[in-house]
Amino acid sequence: MEANMNLLHHTGVQVTHWLQEHFQGSQDWFLFISFAADLRNAFFVLFPIWFHVSEAVGIRLIWVAVIGDWLNLIFKWILFGERPYWWVHETDYYSNTSAPAIQQFPLTCETGPGSPSGHAMGAAGVYYVMVTALLSPTVTPTCPPASHRMLWMVLWTGFWAVQVCVCLSRVFIAAHFPHQVIAGVISGMVVAKTFQHIHFIYHASLRRYLGITFFLFSFALGFYLLLRAVNVDLLWTLEKARKWCAQPEWVHIDTTPFASLLRNLGILFGLGLALNSHMYLESCRGKQAQQLPFRLGCITTSLLILHVFDAFKPPSHMQLLFYVLSFCKSAAVPLATVGLIPYCLSQLLATQDKKAV
Repeated sequence: MEANMNLLHHTGVQVTHWLQEHFQGSQDWFLFISFAADLRNAFFVLFPIWFHVSEAVGIRLIWVAVIGDWLNLIFKWILFGERPYWWVHETDYYSNTSAPAIQQFPLTCETGPGSPSGHAMGAAGVYYVMVTALLSPTVTPTCPPASHRMLWMVLWTGFWAVQVCVCLSRVFIAAHFPHQVIAGVISGMVVAKTFQHIHFIYHASLRRYLGITFFLFSFALGFYLLLRAVNVDLLWTLEKARKWCAQPEWVHIDTTPFASLLRNLGILFGLGLALNSHMYLESCRGKQAQQLPFRLGCITTSLLILHVFDAFKPPSHMQLLFYVLSFCKSAAVPLATVGLIPYCLSQLLATQDKKAV
């Protein structure tokens, strides 16, 4: 088994080496793709747009991203996947030959296990939600079959183009082996497909949101503590990242498993608070919410405010404080997008209407 894995990893390193050698000029493009595929952009950019275009799609996008990333964490803890940038230095596979030289980049030094790829899984899940949402209105008797087929081809071609770019990017920067990104794409699509058949998320109470958030956190923490009790350290990758990363400043605390866990749970918790708040009921459920100018105003304002808000970085030198502030920062994203911003805009427009009268 170990020999087979070594061969698989060696093949992956060879692919990384070949990509870096032949596509060195595309380095900035690959780095941009890895940055764009981060789930943070799904929360800070895609969610505000989709929620105010179609609430159901926005809600499903959050659930797919959060549950998908939670499953990704559990899979990583179970599979103990290596990453190319440290495996190539620690393996004895190259004991009789020189190891291939692979370059590292600012986005290379992820600190969690490598399998499956979180970027690939998140991108596949999120883009699957968007593609199916764009296609669903065309499945009607009034839409010509030829038009639907054309749109279907364009959107799914775009979907697979994005997935290929994300996979190549993660392999190019030596953050993942090819089999890990492939597993990520398949897993992400399965999660997104599953949520097409889960309908309680569109009308879940705050109590249910709290219960699910608590369950996800308790399961992950309990799983970690259980294996820690039998001398299995699920954070074994942190030392490898610190040891083999080319630049110490490239190792970021926000790539650690618990940082991503609390960030995602904060998003889910905040969405539950927002959807069950007085601000949401008064602004997004009224007649005004159906008007295009109001929706466009919500989208534009949300994107601007969240962009400024994202500039706030919790202090990384105090881990506990970092985790708490990360959770709170994430919870504030849907609270602002779904509750506070639409409410303020609706109140502002209502005041102007009264003055006009």
